[in-house]
Amino acid sequence: MPDTFHDLSATETLFRPFAFKGLTLKNRIVMAPMTRGMAPEGLPGQAQADYYRRRAEGDVGLILSEGTVIDRPASRNMAGIPLFHGAALPGWKGVIDAVHAAGGKMGPQIWHTGSTRAGAWEPAEVESPSGLVGPDDPRGRAMTDEDIADTIAAFAKATLAAKELGFDVAELHGAHGYLIDQFFWPGTNLRTDRWGGATIAERARFAAEIVRAVREAIGPDFPLILRVSQWKQQDYGARLATTPDEMTEWLGPLVSAGVDIIHASQRRFWVPEFPEIDGEAGLNFAGWARKLTGAPTISVGSVGLDSEFLGSFKGEGSGAGRLDNLLERMARDEFDLIAVGRALISDADWVAKVKAGVQPGGFDAADLKTLA
Repeated sequence: MPDTFHDLSATETLFRPFAFKGLTLKNRIVMAPMTRGMAPEGLPGQAQADYYRRRAEGDVGLILSEGTVIDRPASRNMAGIPLFHGAALPGWKGVIDAVHAAGGKMGPQIWHTGSTRAGAWEPAEVESPSGLVGPDDPRGRAMTDEDIADTIAAFAKATLAAKELGFDVAELHGAHGYLIDQFFWPGTNLRTDRWGGATIAERARFAAEIVRAVREAIGPDFPLILRVSQWKQQDYGARLATTPDEMTEWLGPLVSAGVDIIHASQRRFWVPEFPEIDGEAGLNFAGWARKLTGAPTISVGSVGLDSEFLGSFKGEGSGAGRLDNLLERMARDEFDLIAVGRALISDADWVAKVKAGVQPGGFDAADLKTLA
């Protein structure tokens, strides 16, 4: 590919400012949350501060941290995942101060990994809605009402800490088969009490209660993002909403509860969500979420990669592909922001290079081993 883009004006849509509810971003590019798992004993330090600062210096509009976990014994599935409570908070203060000093904006992603597996390391206990990690796949125990209440409170406490530390936003992780998503998914939520049910609206009650508790803690003005997905790490083909009506029943109450921005995760951003309705060039997940709820949305999914989702982790070639499709969708305001993931692991200056018309680097799986 050439070293520079022929038409710099084509990328201008990415560099429009974005303002919503007191959040002002210099461009439309978000650094997607990506698990790095390199926080000894769960405590972030100078390495994390430097890592995120470099992305701020590289002109990322909004940085979302890797998933950081709430104060629950079962909240993480890897030892190196950073905490967002207790002794970890001073380290996060160093991170946000470094990002702000570099002119950046940032929010932590607040997380509970549920019953998911991620290697040999095990938490003290494993909890989930129904003691399942996937359909017909037992793991851990079903959460009690007390567990659920304590978990809701822990999400609210962590998000309030983000505000008090000076972060610009916070994101709740409700996607990819982790705890909140395990309540959404009928394959992992078999409960017959108020936290389960036959419909997506019923199974979304846990998430809605978290959002309400968080909103009460942080007040009306602190921007709150919720990340959701149809696919799960347990099942890439899973779908929570098979029609726009079901998507409205799922996401509408969450926006009403206090979500400001929906981060609509899909494996490939250019894939239409309901092609049977608007064709193969139709709205993607973020586009439909925006249309149905009226909330601003972030799209994400293999931005800047030439290879297929799984192939890039096997070291197969990747580059800055599909930018043409992205620019077309953003020019027509299908969604508001676009998150870039793995490309920003390998090239901290990815955004600055796109802005300057210089071909950015692609993702190299070897970079997952470092925090550069």
